[in-house]
Amino acid sequence: MSAVLVVHGGAWAIPDELAKASVDGVKTAAREGFSVLKRGGSAVDAVEVAVRSLEDNTVFDAGTDDGLSVNGDIQIYLMFQLCLTYFLPQTSHVMLTSQGANLFAESIGISTVPTETLVTEYERREWEKAHDTVGAVALDSAGNVACATSTGGIRNKMVGRVGDSPVIGCGGYADNLNGAVSCTGHGESILKVTLARLILSKIEQGKSVTEASQMSLQHMGDRVKGAGGAIVVSPSGHWAATFTTERMAWAAVEQDVLWYGLDPHERLKEQLPQ
Repeated sequence: MSAVLVVHGGAWAIPDELAKASVDGVKTAAREGFSVLKRGGSAVDAVEVAVRSLEDNTVFDAGTDDGLSVNGDIQIYLMFQLCLTYFLPQTSHVMLTSQGANLFAESIGISTVPTETLVTEYERREWEKAHDTVGAVALDSAGNVACATSTGGIRNKMVGRVGDSPVIGCGGYADNLNGAVSCTGHGESILKVTLARLILSKIEQGKSVTEASQMSLQHMGDRVKGAGGAIVVSPSGHWAATFTTERMAWAAVEQDVLWYGLDPHERLKEQLPQ
């Protein structure tokens, strides 16, 4: 089985001043995530490494530089899934939020930092504008797929608002029978059409990963007037990076070839060193 990893840095109207940094960021994350797969690592470890790289990059609205709520506070949303297994280790629960999520993170040894250190000066200045999500999908050499999606949400969101990113079947979905998906875009629209699961349902019906993504994003636009993007990998190693927004920074690695793009229909490639 040939390993594949695909990442995205959010589907939105990425301004020219962030374009190069966004593309460089997804390329770096894709290389780092794929290095895990090349060493025989698991799909879930690969997407974790890739998303962590994106979260640590202040260009993206995840981890550092999260979108602020109306009161200027931060909320972070994160999903990991490996073949229908939603990752909350050491508990039978599927989702935790707010103080409970913080307490659980501390209980399993995840280090914490003051929330104000996650807000950059750029985020403070751009409080009134839109931003987006990061994500990764992977197929490892054992044939397992995984997805990860992370975001700080939209700017000026209501306190307590939960978007699509942590919701199974919306912001992401992984199933070894059909593939893995990570979504980005207008969260409420993605939630209403359960975009990630919709894409995989199209694959179940025999559509290619590209057709399934295009049809599902078109459906979201027609039904709820929402735009967005998705990255997908199938159990056979086919992948797609599709979006209906102005731009989406994405990158993919397969067989030591790095593919990447930003604008519609853009598909560039580089050979990775052996």
